[in-house]
Amino acid sequence: MNLSIRQLQAFREVMRTGSISEAARALNRTQPAVSSLIASLEEELGLTLFERQRGRLVRKPEAQFFLEETEAVLERLAHTSRTMKELASLKEGRLRIACMPASSQFMMPRLVADFVQDKPQVKISLMMRASAIIEEWVASQQYDLGLAETPPPNSALAMQNFELSCVCALRHDDPLAEKALITPQDLSGKPLAVLQEDHPNLIASREAFRKEKAVFEPRFELRNFQPALKLVEEKLCYCICDPITASSYYDYHQVEPQLVFRPFAPVVPLMVSILTPAHRPQSLLASAFIDILVEEINRIETLFAGDGSSGFEVR
Repeated sequence: MNLSIRQLQAFREVMRTGSISEAARALNRTQPAVSSLIASLEEELGLTLFERQRGRLVRKPEAQFFLEETEAVLERLAHTSRTMKELASLKEGRLRIACMPASSQFMMPRLVADFVQDKPQVKISLMMRASAIIEEWVASQQYDLGLAETPPPNSALAMQNFELSCVCALRHDDPLAEKALITPQDLSGKPLAVLQEDHPNLIASREAFRKEKAVFEPRFELRNFQPALKLVEEKLCYCICDPITASSYYDYHQVEPQLVFRPFAPVVPLMVSILTPAHRPQSLLASAFIDILVEEINRIETLFAGDGSSGFEVR
């Protein structure tokens, strides 16, 4: 059986109006065209839906039953058409995002809030996990995209990579806050908050101190940098942290923040990547969100870049 939408539309209009001529007028077609559609429909079904009596169409009982089926099919098609138009206009759909801890509390929720402001039908799943878990989730297509520390090459992942320069967190009233640039010698022998052993940031920080013949003095070992900033506020240590964490600090300390952030040299890099499934095309929603995520990452790097003149001190 090979029914067409035009056949179903013609049948529905004939049932509604009780007349070929009225149905033709409603569909903006000729009477012969509508008659032909009804005849071909009856042939496809192997049923006579109407009897012709004295120039009038009389519905048969089978026609009423078929009308219910026709209405359901056409309504489903109309709903699908509306849904696809909403998807194309980014007004409807679901987006599953996984993100690293540094971006989970403020940066990513802020971007999501801005993104869905004019998209009331869009649903978002936003989950924070360690970078290794994010890699697994995206590679297995459980999530549409992830923001994580750059993983090793993986054929199941498409990666957009960024190299961010870590910054030094210190209190605004610390004498070192007067400096445009912080070096290992400035922090030699001073207590530091660092990430757990074997983390690339810790390895790079330790190597920077070694090259400058400065004393590397870790006091607090943490899983991420957000709690480290509280320890810096309490004058217990310094911290060489990623700029995403630094930028997020000002999201929740907009009035009289206690910390400032200064560029650190030599550069302690943090490699982060936007991850997407390599073997599945991106949805329009995912592509649109990735665009604003890229813009935000570039903004953050610019915020703390340079010779210290953009050290981002909000007082």
